[in-house]
Amino acid sequence: MPGPVMLDVAGHHLTSQERDRLAHPLTGAVILFARNYDNPRQLAELTAQIHEARDEPLLISVDHEGGRVQRFRDKGFTHLPSMQDLGRYWERNALQAMRAATEIGYVLAAELRACGVDFSFTPVLDLDYGVSKVVGSRAFHRDPRVVAMLARALIQGLSLAGMRSCGKHFPGHGFVDADSHVAIPVDERGLEQIMADDAMPYDWLGAPVLSAVMPAHVIYPKVDASPAGFSKVWVQQILRQRLKYDGVVFSDDLTMEGASVAGDITARAEAALSAGCDMVLVCNRPDLADTLLACLKAAPSASSVSRIRALKPAVPFMDWNTLQSDSRYQYARDFRSQILSE
Repeated sequence: MPGPVMLDVAGHHLTSQERDRLAHPLTGAVILFARNYDNPRQLAELTAQIHEARDEPLLISVDHEGGRVQRFRDKGFTHLPSMQDLGRYWERNALQAMRAATEIGYVLAAELRACGVDFSFTPVLDLDYGVSKVVGSRAFHRDPRVVAMLARALIQGLSLAGMRSCGKHFPGHGFVDADSHVAIPVDERGLEQIMADDAMPYDWLGAPVLSAVMPAHVIYPKVDASPAGFSKVWVQQILRQRLKYDGVVFSDDLTMEGASVAGDITARAEAALSAGCDMVLVCNRPDLADTLLACLKAAPSASSVSRIRALKPAVPFMDWNTLQSDSRYQYARDFRSQILSE
């Protein structure tokens, strides 16, 4: 069964050491990066190798949002607009923007699935305050209602290709300037202000729409002293109980500076899992992945395993060559081109 650790691989093909990591019972998923991509055929071969590494295939994921966060580019993959582009289009034509979001979501998911990628960490639900450099154009809009509606339309497109979704970064990263990759952001606002604004998309969408949620490596000291992803208050009391959310909860990457407050890599993973996360991410540090697999004593609960399994696509998808001649896919790409040209 899938374990609670998501890790990465180094290149275009698996090494013997990576196969051993993937076979470890604590491993439950793999995340890919731009370095893992050369062309669609190579990517499909890599994902096949990863899926074949376990009797129960591991979930294969990627950060593929559009705009500046699109891991696979060129050689066939469609250039996707940023979510901020969709938000600006909303201000000119709201209904067409929602339709565009759905078509873009379909292109995003269809191209990934045609290469064997199961899941993308999208959409970003952070609000666009014009403050956070790490969020920036990744956010749809400042208005949480617009964010929720465009996100729902994008998720509909993902689902048409059989892909689940992940809202991030709960309860909201957009209000603080500091980048949690290299710093420890602190948001001094109170709980009800955050819940009435930044967290509203999570409340409105809920588990029936959002398959997964990723908490922020942000400290909200008026709510709890720990970053949201390490906080039982945020994950269990607010997300699970107050918002009634029962989908997957991922930690953000535990190698980021925003996670350093919890201690070494094992302490960080234990803190995230204890807070209520179902799965923890360890990216770009194979040495720390090895340490965690050797030292972590946690076993996933039956409910966590069930939730993680539910992220995997339920039915097979067409291969890359078949996708290129598919009329639904061609329509979605043409619609996206039309929107970008307006």
